[in-house]
Amino acid sequence: MTPADDRVQLVRDATFARVDGSGDITGTRGSAPDGLFLRDARHLSRWHLTVDGTAPLALVPATAETDDTALSVLTPQGSRDNPPAYTVFREQRVSAATLTEHLRLVSNRPDPVTARVEITVDADFADLFELRADDRHYDKPGARHESHPTDDGLLFDYRRADWHSRTTVAARPAPTGLDTAPDTPTARTLSWQLPLAAHGHADLHLTVRARPHGLPAQTPTAARPHRPAAPAADDDLARTCERGLADVDLLTIPVTGVDGETCAVPAAGIPWFLTLFGRDSLLTSYFLLPYRPQTAAATLSALAATQGQDHDPTSGEQPGRIVHETRHGELAHFRQIPYGRYYGAVDATPLFLVLLHAHYETTGDRALAVRLEQHARQAVDWMFTDGGLDEHGYLTYQPDPNGLVNQNWKDSAGAVCFTDGTQAQGPIAVCEAQGYAYDALIRTAQLATAVWQDEPYARRLHEAAAALRTRFATDFWMPDAGFPALALDGQGRQVDALASDAGHLLWSGILDQDLARQVGQRLLQPDFFSGWAIRTLAAGQTPYHPLSYHRGSAWPHDNAVIVLGLARHGLAEQARTVTDGLIAAAAHHGYRLPEVLAGYDRTATARPVPYPHSCSPQAWAAATPLALRTALQML
Repeated sequence: MTPADDRVQLVRDATFARVDGSGDITGTRGSAPDGLFLRDARHLSRWHLTVDGTAPLALVPATAETDDTALSVLTPQGSRDNPPAYTVFREQRVSAATLTEHLRLVSNRPDPVTARVEITVDADFADLFELRADDRHYDKPGARHESHPTDDGLLFDYRRADWHSRTTVAARPAPTGLDTAPDTPTARTLSWQLPLAAHGHADLHLTVRARPHGLPAQTPTAARPHRPAAPAADDDLARTCERGLADVDLLTIPVTGVDGETCAVPAAGIPWFLTLFGRDSLLTSYFLLPYRPQTAAATLSALAATQGQDHDPTSGEQPGRIVHETRHGELAHFRQIPYGRYYGAVDATPLFLVLLHAHYETTGDRALAVRLEQHARQAVDWMFTDGGLDEHGYLTYQPDPNGLVNQNWKDSAGAVCFTDGTQAQGPIAVCEAQGYAYDALIRTAQLATAVWQDEPYARRLHEAAAALRTRFATDFWMPDAGFPALALDGQGRQVDALASDAGHLLWSGILDQDLARQVGQRLLQPDFFSGWAIRTLAAGQTPYHPLSYHRGSAWPHDNAVIVLGLARHGLAEQARTVTDGLIAAAAHHGYRLPEVLAGYDRTATARPVPYPHSCSPQAWAAATPLALRTALQML
């Protein structure tokens, strides 16, 4: 269940379903759509149960018994003097490309009775980008949407040019009736007459299978990583780590690696981002690295496989650039959105290099660094060329009017702003990306020395890193504020909003020790630290809004990076304070950290206020407690 609504969410094997309190699906759109989803499309948009002609009463509303299974208890209408003749026990389960439902009808009467069961079904095959676009219509010329009866149920079929998606519904026993539904051309109502002996029962089994365009006949599943037996969860941090690892498992999807192998990679989050994301998957893998190094290896291979080769202004592809996100839906296929493979991220490429070295540093295994040497060198080349280091002295991006205006982790419009709230204009150099670039150069130089045996290359990267560090201290530091600028805009002006991005500079090491400690202490002042977490933007500034996505909310993963930086610079009290706030927030959410928290102060409410459109589960939030544990071990 997400903070924004009361629907139950079931997840397994890159597939998820969202149902209401009765277990039904109504075809909602907007910020909290329901349905059965796979590969960026909704494969079931209506699933409505009636018994004896009316919607049943939920005695026990649908509840997620496990991450992939929900149970509810329903009855036909009744009264005190004429109680329901039978009870319906409804179990729903999600697995790879599949929703199964088991209805068990149990008679409450001493004489035989017949139950009339109907389920109205439809599949709209809507793209996720359609569902969340309140004011955008996408044309679909030539699209054909049909439904057909089968021996044991229904086939929904959707075609558009070379695109072909299907959903099948199979029932056991087969339906005894099939009727059209009045509201949509493809909706159908399946019906059964189920005899119940005195105090007897009857069972109805239904299986819905999604067959998206491009999915192999044998649906690949991501091998679930072996999770070593965790220590008893005897404290809140341990419980949050345990929940986080379980959520990472839920979000793990199969992705093709650089040599054609299937890699188990953490997707970004549900409902909008159950796909490979460069930045999200990289940081999640980094947080998990001491505990699950195989996740980092899989992520690096998958991202190497999608590394940019050519220049494409629509997708932002450039040689050596690491992808921002991949999409499999209809709109991406027909390039109605740019996100099939979208490269609009300034930070994914240096983070790829950071993780590659960190994997070697953690495991001592040279094989991956050898295997991906040319990919790493191409990533470095991108930083100097299209990335902007040679031309601008910094990693920069131009806002993409057809994609992402901002291409750092705060990628919403307006997030990179001055203190008056004005969005910076490009080319934009955000501060944290310079820290990542510095760290990437240092780490890749170390790989060049230790693994690739290329000392001249290592020397070149060390020199470039040192020069970047010197420039950064001069150009980004704001003496009056005693704090780094959020960014430099296209005119070289300091974008002067006080933002949490500065905390990432402690992690990357681009600041010297004195300035790093000064920044770390400043981030714990009340305008930044809410008591639960560090806000994305310090309160009191004109653009601050506690319910803004990136201008006043608080993100657990952002705080995890900061805490790792605090620990790096010996700020033990500050690191523990932020950790305690985050874990206290997790305890209020069943030990599952949400993607985002509202920025309200802890003194204002007894529990953290949820951000209304937060993904849950979300990968880097799930991995955050592991990063916090690592940071505490550094102190």
